[in-house]
Amino acid sequence: MKTHQANLLNSITLIIMPIWAFLAFEATPEKPSQSFTAFIPLIFGVILLLCNGGIKKENKTVAHVAVLITLIALLGLSMPLKAAIADERGASVIRILLMIITGIIAITTFVKSFIQARKNK
Repeated sequence: MKTHQANLLNSITLIIMPIWAFLAFEATPEKPSQSFTAFIPLIFGVILLLCNGGIKKENKTVAHVAVLITLIALLGLSMPLKAAIADERGASVIRILLMIITGIIAITTFVKSFIQARKNK
């Protein structure tokens, strides 16, 4: 998989999963309304989507920015995952795991491309 494809997959996942969570939200007495923080992955996804053109053109700066944003998103997803597991919210766990898996795929692809670029020098 090419880096821009992995980034595109990750960005689309980061955009779709929060929208799915928003549409599937069911209020409870403990949580009567949806939190804005649920949309943070969506913001990261949009930023990564905007980076995709530069990644496709092999712009090193844009690629490094995308890696940084992806790492921040991955680190940020650990707390919601813990909360979803603790609250036994199966659909939330699946959504968060999908975002984490696509993030790991993107990071792995970026690292491989950075190593290959270094070897080609």
